[in-house]
Amino acid sequence: MLEVDGLDVAYGSVPVLHGVSFRVEAGEIVALIGANGAGKSTTLKAVSGLIRPRAGSIRLEATELAGRAPEAVARLGVAHVPEGRRIFPGLTVRENLLVGTAARPASAPSMEATFVEVYRLFPRLAERERQRGWSLSGGEQQMLALGRGLMACPKLLLLDEPSLGLAPKLVREMFATIQAINAAGTTVLLVEQNAYLALRLARRGYVMENGRIVLTDTAEALSRRADVRAAYLGG
Repeated sequence: MLEVDGLDVAYGSVPVLHGVSFRVEAGEIVALIGANGAGKSTTLKAVSGLIRPRAGSIRLEATELAGRAPEAVARLGVAHVPEGRRIFPGLTVRENLLVGTAARPASAPSMEATFVEVYRLFPRLAERERQRGWSLSGGEQQMLALGRGLMACPKLLLLDEPSLGLAPKLVREMFATIQAINAAGTTVLLVEQNAYLALRLARRGYVMENGRIVLTDTAEALSRRADVRAAYLGG
């Protein structure tokens, strides 16, 4: 579904990604793990069009994404749920969700059907539909950010640190929901600080260091490697 080949990205004159290549097959959950500053979030931003790469190719179902505007990438079926939630604090839950519908494909289910599905996944959002974003807890804001991404009915969901700042119980709930979203047919590329949970959830994984992919394997095989365990899984 997604093929990234030879991706180079820089912030001004400072190179950040160096020849990054990876693939995500339709129906997979693929984890991208690595230390802070390795280039994981930058990779997602390049895929979603928020950053224009200096070189390389990004193809979604053989359609080139590199160089397209973010809204054009979204209309092709990519939804990006960024680190830090980025909800609109002055808008209600429903209004925040409506923001996610701006790039829905023509073939998407009805708007109300999508609301029903998002509220099924996140019942607390239904209960707080008329509350302002600022009044939600951190966990509820993360649900809202993910729900907003789902309102676009994406083929590919880019998730950047969905567990950040959440209590352990909410982390488990969030990962169970991501698994359910994937089981319903949405492909997921996951960047996650909790490498242990990410590799438990994913089918395959890539390890990034200093803007480069340095390892790739099945998630199970990566979780058994001594070097990966020592660096990212606590030994």
